[in-house]
Amino acid sequence: MENVVLIIHLFLALALIGVVLMQRSEGGGLGIGGGGGGAVSGRSAATALGKVTWVLAIAFICTSMTLTIFAARNSAGSSVIDRLGVDVPAAEESADPALPSVDGLLPPPTGGADEPLVPSVD
Repeated sequence: MENVVLIIHLFLALALIGVVLMQRSEGGGLGIGGGGGGAVSGRSAATALGKVTWVLAIAFICTSMTLTIFAARNSAGSSVIDRLGVDVPAAEESADPALPSVDGLLPPPTGGADEPLVPSVD
């Protein structure tokens, strides 16, 4: 079912791109200076391509929400690491439970046993 919705979503995206590119440019962004289509109102009559654009856009949004629901349902209760099957060693409990453990986050110390970890400033 998810694959069917995904294929429909892709076709809707391509159709929406095509319909938007076929429309006549009215110049000016956001309807500014868009010709004198109406004597009283600034809005012109909706064309057939405009109506098709709205229908395709609404269908595209619906398939987007449907795919989001499918993705949320598939990932409920699991993480990426759980799906990979990698065994993560359990972190040791820190003295303060509010602070996270940093055992595996720090790089290994450099220098030998007789060499200081912090270089001296001469």
